Amino acid sequence: MTAWTVGSTATVHGLMTATLVAAAVAAAWGDVRHRRIPNVLTVGALVAALGLRSFLGLGELASGLEGAALAFGLSLVFFLMGGMGGGDVKWLAAVGAFLGPQRLWPGLFVMALTGGVMAVWVLVRRNALPETAANLHTMFLTFGRKSFSGWKGRESGVALTLETPGAITVPYGIAISVGALAGWFLGG
Repeated sequence: MTAWTVGSTATVHGLMTATLVAAAVAAAWGDVRHRRIPNVLTVGALVAALGLRSFLGLGELASGLEGAALAFGLSLVFFLMGGMGGGDVKWLAAVGAFLGPQRLWPGLFVMALTGGVMAVWVLVRRNALPETAANLHTMFLTFGRKSFSGWKGRESGVALTLETPGAITVPYGIAISVGALAGWFLGG
């Protein structure tokens, strides 16, 4: 390995770190402030991650594509059930492109813990824990079809989703960003 290769690898890694940190802060801030993560950020981060990985070789590019596909596929399930927004899905795909599959798993673990703590905190503050538990039961039984006649936790038997008026939501971009940074700095 030549000095130029070692130096350029460190430079690309530094650029990836700076880009991921900046995107994570922007995604978390945007989700808290506006309750959305803009496409220009999610798509831009995805392109930046894959572009920077391409400088490290085809193996690294393939790892980024695999991480993005894995993160997208896992989050798409929650999106289809009505429990995750589209911006969160796209942001998670971009995070997968940065982390690759090896760093993605620890990142997902931290993300789930962070999101769970945030959700419980919001539900306790709003005294909505029992109703939410019933709704989660309905959502998982119906896989997001929004109807289930056998569950008595809600009178209508209809599962709440993010589109339901008055739904209690959590800016999950924060949890994704925390998980992304944990996966990047601690997962490798």
